[in-house]
Amino acid sequence: LATGIAVACQAERSQHKNKAKAWEMLRSRLYEEELKKREAVANATEASKSDIGWGHQIRSYVLQPYQLVKDLRTGVESTSPSSVLDGDLDDFMEASLSQRIEGGAGEVVADID
Repeated sequence: LATGIAVACQAERSQHKNKAKAWEMLRSRLYEEELKKREAVANATEASKSDIGWGHQIRSYVLQPYQLVKDLRTGVESTSPSSVLDGDLDDFMEASLSQRIEGGAGEVVADID
């Protein structure tokens, strides 16, 4: 485990006590580094989230004059909004997961007018 972190301790007269204290210092520094890495990952994840507001919809539901549900991220459409509203989201989830696997968010599909 090469981290580049080095510690030295000469606070005690005993070599064994100095070694034990140095190990404690090393563990605490490694723990701090791990916390910094996790915080950086959490910040990157938080920064990648889009704004939740008007115009940032995930799906568009049209119930009159025709029936259509369109996922604006993937372009998947369903002509049965009642089944989608009842929880049948398998097609939408498959498309979203395959889009993530293929490499990212892709482009947002234009909304239905």
